[in-house]
Amino acid sequence: MTDRLEPLSPQAVSRITTLAELAALLRQLRRREARHEGATPLTYRELAAKTGWSRGILGEYFAGRVLPPTDRFDVLIRLLGATATEQGWLATARDRVEEGRRAPAPVRAPRAAPTSRQLPPPVPGFAGRAAQLAALDGLLDPEPASPMALITAVSGTAGVGKTALALHWAHRVADRFYDGQYYLNLRGFDPVGAPVTPAEAIRTMLDALGVHRIPASLDAQAALYRGMLADRRVLVVLDNARDADQVRPLLPGGPACRVLVTSRNQLAGLISTDGARPIRLDLLTVAEARQLLAARLGPDRLAAEPAAVDDIIAACTRLPLALAIVAARAALHPEFTLTALAAELRAARGGLTAFAGADPASDARAVFSWSYQALSPAAARVFRLLALHPGPSAGAPAVASLAALPAADTGPLLAELTHANLVDEPAPGRYVCHDLLRAYAAELTRSVDSGDERRAATRRAVDHYLHTGHAADRRLDPHRDPIPLPPAQPGVTPEEIPDHGAALAWCDAELPVLFAAASSAVAEGLDLHLSRLSRVLAHFLERRGHWHRWTTVQTMAIAAAGRLDDPAEAAPAHRSLGRAYVHLGREDDAIRHFTAAQAAYRATGDHAGQARIEFDLSWVAVRQDRHRDALRHSRIALDLFIKAGNRSGQGRALNNIGWSLSWLGHHIEAVGYCLRALDLLQQIDDRFGAADAWDSLGHAQHELGWYREAAISYEHAHALWRELGHLYQEADLLARLGDTQSAAGDQDGASSTWRRALHILVDLSHPDAEQIKARLSRASAP
Repeated sequence: MTDRLEPLSPQAVSRITTLAELAALLRQLRRREARHEGATPLTYRELAAKTGWSRGILGEYFAGRVLPPTDRFDVLIRLLGATATEQGWLATARDRVEEGRRAPAPVRAPRAAPTSRQLPPPVPGFAGRAAQLAALDGLLDPEPASPMALITAVSGTAGVGKTALALHWAHRVADRFYDGQYYLNLRGFDPVGAPVTPAEAIRTMLDALGVHRIPASLDAQAALYRGMLADRRVLVVLDNARDADQVRPLLPGGPACRVLVTSRNQLAGLISTDGARPIRLDLLTVAEARQLLAARLGPDRLAAEPAAVDDIIAACTRLPLALAIVAARAALHPEFTLTALAAELRAARGGLTAFAGADPASDARAVFSWSYQALSPAAARVFRLLALHPGPSAGAPAVASLAALPAADTGPLLAELTHANLVDEPAPGRYVCHDLLRAYAAELTRSVDSGDERRAATRRAVDHYLHTGHAADRRLDPHRDPIPLPPAQPGVTPEEIPDHGAALAWCDAELPVLFAAASSAVAEGLDLHLSRLSRVLAHFLERRGHWHRWTTVQTMAIAAAGRLDDPAEAAPAHRSLGRAYVHLGREDDAIRHFTAAQAAYRATGDHAGQARIEFDLSWVAVRQDRHRDALRHSRIALDLFIKAGNRSGQGRALNNIGWSLSWLGHHIEAVGYCLRALDLLQQIDDRFGAADAWDSLGHAQHELGWYREAAISYEHAHALWRELGHLYQEADLLARLGDTQSAAGDQDGASSTWRRALHILVDLSHPDAEQIKARLSRASAP
């Protein structure tokens, strides 16, 4: 090894007190341990294989965003070449940084703009709750003795206004949390769907924080989440929590953070163990109920019929949700007297027993049934069927398929439901139903609609998401193997997906619903639908990095294939689960599923499927630096794709062969294979394959010293990745283009290209940004 840095100075190590300083020292060690002059430092993959940490979390450690835990810290610094004496110094420095981070964070000047503003709009007509708002204002008081985020738990019965209170207060103080305001509905009491799991919640929050390379384990994800918020001043609103266990992994650790939790339960564990301040929300007072009605109907209308107002308040039991529905009814019909409305309300009184509180006065069925009976028959049917929709929210086209209605007829019915406050429209064309109302709709559909009608509606909903998802999948990669679909039921109108961008946007918006649709397929015994839906989801889940969600769906698909006793369904399910396991670093499990998939593909005579498995085995070999094995698998894949007549697969196999040959040092031969791949892939307009092939060609040309040709190849790859919207691949490509420009002596051009890559990686919060910063630092050194 040459040009080693000097040994660490004990004085310098003893001065380390911050996470940034410790991370800088780790990066110094990583550079020092470069194995020969001009070599790159140990890769994250190499470090991950020996420490057990994921590559993503290692990037967070080296970037100084997360403090490495004591577990395997000694292994890490030994791998970085620290001597026994240096290891002792570094362990002490790490403990000193951890101890310092327990102290309260200093007050920082506000940033120019918050990281994220995710609060939903405040509930209109909010009234009263002065005592509760004052208690919440106590969250703003500085408490220098507290080393952790301050938490308030607001509890109360359904429909009592917990969310309204939380959002009203959050908007009122949003400017105090200049690093961001985050909101997550945990759906703890959804009458149809399951509560959000901690794993799903952590993933959602990390997505909101802009993290695109997420660790595999839940513990590592939670550590990354806490680390990212440790020094920020943010407000986190966790709405509709089921219990303390659902909330606890989402609690940030920084003393400048504030957390507001709402739940129907009292969350005693959160109060006793985590120091949450409890706020109990009861029914409105009569005066507050009157204020709510006045805010929505105007004080003059209330003053004209004071006795009727009292009757309405009594009939609604001072429940805010019930009052809001009555107010909507009155606002939509100004010709109705309040006296007449109060009489109708009394006559329709019933009881939503499944959601009644301990106090019978909180029974809301009277209001719901009265509002429901005022609907047109068509709108009433849509309202009932919404209880059968699988997800937490529904787009208007999905509602049309659910109800077997033309899209043009569905919009006015949804508008009728929205005006009656029976559904909400939080975003244009997207509808949600309050959990109490959804429970009421579920009761209605069971009593009004036949079993056959309910099953048909559920089947139409699953068909809608299967067929629309397939259309989106074809836009994402038109050269993927086709997925045969069962015919959609009459009345299903899949959505049009015009282009690649629309496909990504649809999948992002509908992902929670797609998972719920998979669960609905299981419940309804639609095993073939589940199998095909899992295949539709696979490509999107891989591109977005939803590894754990991917494994969940594919495990369900394997079970469905077993019930179908069909190897043609088992093969893609095993293959897809294997790919998810590779991303999670579980390569032994991946190979086991690839082997099962290969056997199933052989049993059905599917040559293209067998070739895909050879691709996957080649991928595993590359990850393990077994490039000769990777080359062997790629050659077998090429033969199989030729037998299958699959031209896209042939082109991609030729590229894989070229890539493997280049890593084995056979660069001239690699160039030939990459050019053959490009010729074929461009003929069939396979842009994904062509982007990879241009990249591989550039790599081989760079290694040959053909820098001008390599730069041209990289520019072609960059243009394709940019057109396809793959930001990380674009940045990764720009990094290599900068390396080629630097090797050719164009330092100014290289620095400009690296800065472009850095801008993308910083926006993605990607740890590779540190490598680009190091390149720029070396380029600017005298």
